[in-house]
Amino acid sequence: MFKNILLASDGSAHSLRAAEKAIGLAKLHNGKIDVVYSIDGSTSKSDVLTNNSKYEVEKKRKEKLAPVVDLLEKEAIAYQVHMIHGEPGPAVVDFANKGNFDCVVVGSRGLNKLQTMVLGSVSHKIAKRVNVPVLIVK
Repeated sequence: MFKNILLASDGSAHSLRAAEKAIGLAKLHNGKIDVVYSIDGSTSKSDVLTNNSKYEVEKKRKEKLAPVVDLLEKEAIAYQVHMIHGEPGPAVVDFANKGNFDCVVVGSRGLNKLQTMVLGSVSHKIAKRVNVPVLIVK
């Protein structure tokens, strides 16, 4: 059922918990996981300003995802990492809807009601706009 899973990740503790759930789903159906990390404009700008080279920037981005990648490798799950550019919510939605995914797994940031109403969370945007089932992990 869920053979092609998209995992939205940013290297946070929430996304690591989401990775654990995605791995559980992948194991049930011998699936594979595509990990997507969205880099928005302000993150990209600060990365360029605070690092010496594009290789250093790329290395630091990979380090953010290292715990998730390590977990996938430890569990022997087939995976692929995609680094995309754009505001995380819309960028992940666009990537998910253009891909051939059965499910999207994303961690919850746990915003309070006011913040969610005013700002909207990435997980909420994904759940509202993606065309396949979405699992939000608290």
